[in-house]
Amino acid sequence: MKKYASFLLFFIVQLSLYSQFFEGKKGITKYEGFFNFYYDENTDKLFLEIDKLDTEFLYVHALSEGVGSNDIGLDRGQLGGGEVVFFKKAGNKLLLIQPNQDYRAITNNKEEKQSVKEAFAKSVLYGFVIKEQNGNSFLIDITDFLLNDTHDVSGRLQQNKQGSYRVDKNRSAVNMQRTKSFPKNVEFDMLLTFSGKPKGYNIRSVTPNAKFVTVHQHHSFVALPDNNYKTRRYDPRCGSWQTTYMDYATPVDESIVKRFITRHRLEKKNPEAKISEAKEPIIYYLDRGTPEPIRSALLDGARWWNQAFEAIGYKDAFQVKILPENADPLDVRYNMIQWVHRSTRGWSYGGSITDPRTGEIIKGHVSLGSLRIRQDFLIAQALQAPYKNGRTDDKFALEMALARIRQLSAHEVGHTLGFAHNFAASTNNRASVMDYPHPQLSLKNGEIDFSKAYAVGIGEWDKVTVAYAYQDFVSDEENQLENILDNAFSKGLRFISDQDARPKGSAHAYAHLWDNGTSAYKELENILAIRKKAIASFSKDNIKSKTPYSVLEDVFVPLYFFHRYQTDATSKLIGGLDYTYAVKGQKELIVKRVNGATERKALTSLLKTIDVKELEIPKRLLAMFPPRAYGYSRTRESFKSKTGVAFDSYGAVQTASNFTLSFLLHPDRANRLVQHKSLDENQLGFEEMIDTLLKVSFEKKHKDAYYQSLQEVINTEVLNAMFTLAMDKNIYIQVKRILNNKLNELVNKGINDIYVEMITNFKKNPSKYIKESVPKIPDGSPIGTDYKH
Repeated sequence: MKKYASFLLFFIVQLSLYSQFFEGKKGITKYEGFFNFYYDENTDKLFLEIDKLDTEFLYVHALSEGVGSNDIGLDRGQLGGGEVVFFKKAGNKLLLIQPNQDYRAITNNKEEKQSVKEAFAKSVLYGFVIKEQNGNSFLIDITDFLLNDTHDVSGRLQQNKQGSYRVDKNRSAVNMQRTKSFPKNVEFDMLLTFSGKPKGYNIRSVTPNAKFVTVHQHHSFVALPDNNYKTRRYDPRCGSWQTTYMDYATPVDESIVKRFITRHRLEKKNPEAKISEAKEPIIYYLDRGTPEPIRSALLDGARWWNQAFEAIGYKDAFQVKILPENADPLDVRYNMIQWVHRSTRGWSYGGSITDPRTGEIIKGHVSLGSLRIRQDFLIAQALQAPYKNGRTDDKFALEMALARIRQLSAHEVGHTLGFAHNFAASTNNRASVMDYPHPQLSLKNGEIDFSKAYAVGIGEWDKVTVAYAYQDFVSDEENQLENILDNAFSKGLRFISDQDARPKGSAHAYAHLWDNGTSAYKELENILAIRKKAIASFSKDNIKSKTPYSVLEDVFVPLYFFHRYQTDATSKLIGGLDYTYAVKGQKELIVKRVNGATERKALTSLLKTIDVKELEIPKRLLAMFPPRAYGYSRTRESFKSKTGVAFDSYGAVQTASNFTLSFLLHPDRANRLVQHKSLDENQLGFEEMIDTLLKVSFEKKHKDAYYQSLQEVINTEVLNAMFTLAMDKNIYIQVKRILNNKLNELVNKGINDIYVEMITNFKKNPSKYIKESVPKIPDGSPIGTDYKH
């Protein structure tokens, strides 16, 4: 009888251990999938069932609903990290641990692997008290973890000086509408409210009550891919992004740093066939909230990439479709092109969730700012006068804007395929959608031709990057990868990316943002001619009837500064270099200086951008720019003014000349000019450049009082630029000596007394020099970035 009772007790205990969590409890809903979880509507809590201890999976977080401010940068659909994690039991707790993927030992020696693990820190992301246990399954309350500010919203707000905020759990909740479970992923969505004291304008401008900022934070637990993915070696010339880690099991005669490109998994059904379908095609989905005609343009542009996959023998390997109804854009199973709204024009970007172990892209996610299309429309509107005699036909402007959006779609998708910017492509007949394109226009029969404003289709360089990253190789992969790059560079293609294009003092002669043409200075001449033609034609007919004249001023902004990016490009020829990301054994160029003859031509073109006749705003236009109409205040994209409510034509000239001079008299450029001249007498030297600059500024006189006043504005900016450069701690003594001599020469030439006073005061006590404020150049990138980005 005792044995029977003991057996019965054992049976009941075992039965209870393996019974379902929350069995019989009302208000509990179970969701089965990669992890089973339970929602308790009585308490608004989520409970996770863990039956995979010590098993790695991918943890991804994102924002499913954002703040809506480009400056703050917390967008709808913004991806956060993608970390490998696992659960480990520790007494009555389960720890969520992130192992260190940066330091490894790829070896069969267990002790060697363990020694590396023990040498570097890991991170425990959270500790959960075990609520219940059924056999090898554990139940934890995951609600507080999901309510954490994982995306660092409060940090971003504080960093942007918008105020101090913290998560307010009383105002936060589970969003069950977007909380779902699938066989290989579970998705949790949380309504997260941040309470605080607002300080900045930006947060106030996008919230109904800035004391309470509510966003939605999304969390995904995702099964890691299988081990069949093949890594591909990284080459600095290949145009792909890289995944790196240190392998301490590497022999001493090899590099300890391992580098692999990031890419989607793609394999031919028949590797031997010249043309084959993919085992699983790469499919991207477009946001259902995208309106027409933008929707069609985005689909067209993104689909350009299939041309590159066809070129390496794939059939329909890259596809773009509309997102299925009720599908979640943040579900990791969907590569997304998302249409994102903000209160102001801003950037678009392409991001990815990758497997940190290998670099395999699991989810590509593009965010396209919806207001950016309007900037190209505005540029086209400024370059013509389409609204004469009450006309409303501005189809040409819409077509140009849509052409840009197609290219933008392809560009951002390219990032999510694993590709970096190629800012030298515009000098190679627009060889890549991974450049930032300025509209390429020309003058034909005295009229502006828009027909080739933006390229159509994938570029030749893009075919190279796709071939390097995604080509199937039956054998001899190493040599075939090398051949792909050798063939590309033998055809004159170039790859130069962000680090050599963005900085103001950067030196690469062919790497620029928003430029065109094989010759930067020749294209600057073209841009200045187009600008002059458009300004001469500018009138009230650049805006629609019944529109306030204040808007005419806004339309004039992108026209007046139309030359700004080609100015940047041309400046890089002065003290410039041509170089590649050279590797030993390549046949192409390593590095050489831009020759002196080209430097001098570039300088001649560049100095036209501080010529009064180029920068003056015609007097007839000043009569069309009244103080701002009621309800039409100045914005960040307007001209700034030192004259109160009045339009400031002096300020516009000061801004434009300061822009050019900030490139020309950059300390890095000045130092290179001195060095290059010492190596080769034929190079443009810093002294020669300063002499030429002073000749086209201080030696110019004008009979017209308006012109002469503007010349004095430019001369003042030249002096201020020289003072600023002289104060820089990084310039060589030769630069400082030349500047000192030239300032002395100006005084001895009998220049205006006010300039003599400026120079005398500066030389007397340079440390007390305070540069005169210059009206900030309005935002203007056709697709947004700035030099801080």
